[in-house]
Amino acid sequence: MSTVELGMPTSPNPPRRVSRRLMVGDVPVGGDAPVSVQSMTTTLTSDVDSTLRQIAELTAAGCQIVRVAVPSQDDADALPAIAKKSRIPVIADIHFQPKYVFAAIAAGCAAVRVNPGNIKKFDDKVGDIARAATDAGIPIRIGVNAGSLDQRLWTKYGKATPQALVESALWECSLFEEHGFTDLKISVKHHDPLVMIAAYRLLARQCDYPLHLGVTEAGPQFQGTIKSAVAFGILLADGIGDTIRVSLSAPPVEEVKVGSQILESLGLRPRRLEIVSCPSCGRAQVDVYTLADQVAAAFDGFPAPLRVAVMGCVVNGPGEAREADLGVSSGNGKGRIFVRGKVIKTVPEHRIVDTLLEEALRLTEGPQQ
Repeated sequence: MSTVELGMPTSPNPPRRVSRRLMVGDVPVGGDAPVSVQSMTTTLTSDVDSTLRQIAELTAAGCQIVRVAVPSQDDADALPAIAKKSRIPVIADIHFQPKYVFAAIAAGCAAVRVNPGNIKKFDDKVGDIARAATDAGIPIRIGVNAGSLDQRLWTKYGKATPQALVESALWECSLFEEHGFTDLKISVKHHDPLVMIAAYRLLARQCDYPLHLGVTEAGPQFQGTIKSAVAFGILLADGIGDTIRVSLSAPPVEEVKVGSQILESLGLRPRRLEIVSCPSCGRAQVDVYTLADQVAAAFDGFPAPLRVAVMGCVVNGPGEAREADLGVSSGNGKGRIFVRGKVIKTVPEHRIVDTLLEEALRLTEGPQQ
């Protein structure tokens, strides 16, 4: 496919917070590295085949780093095969039992996420963990969650305040630093976007470690998408955040789709297909909702970035045509097809989707007009 200049918007990326850089497998994190999208498998990690299938689905959806839960010895025993066969770096998620940290490192995982607030006698194990991670050349993520804050900080602050979350994370980092280990990434998650935003802003001012963004337990798909988009958008627009995970009560592929779209919307990931469609109104002379869904489905997986406008009448169609690569203004059973702001033909309504696809292929494969 030849390279063509399309109408996808380009905007300057927000200035990034200065952070140190580390590697999670072959994915750079922090510094000037692109913000990466993570997700977490929902399968039993001990079921190697099912876990690898889900990782493959996540990879195809655009996931760059995947986390797997390791709550049992059977899960730990499965890690070598998963880490070896996964096409993207695998992070082991460890709670409660410090022995699984060492098992994950020995298994060849690309990183380990630990939640110090709920690992038994974690502080006593930091030196050994630091040495094992150093020898393996892998980073550690200090993951502090509002729901599992260390009891000392609950006593001090009374609840999971931004200050409590940050103090917990930096305290654990200091323990690793005492052993000369600084290959760390931090997250301070909370279910309330406002608390989460305040915590990350505070943390960003107090350290230069890479930060993993997350609104924990964000909720069902619609609610969780809104909460995550608001929180991530604010922080990423301020240059804060090096990796993201959208936590949804939905299949993890949906998390990746939302996370990717957030980054694309902020110009932090190359944009792909963008459907510009009107919300419909009393002027509409076509079922805009159905037509927009049909166009989106037809263009799913299209190999070039395009902005496609689907308009229900002639009021906004011409204006959107100036910004879109191609599109349609519909009415009276017909569709006026436009390419780069110029109407090129009128087709029957049942031919709109096929015609848009034909023009898209012509636009991206053939010489520019």
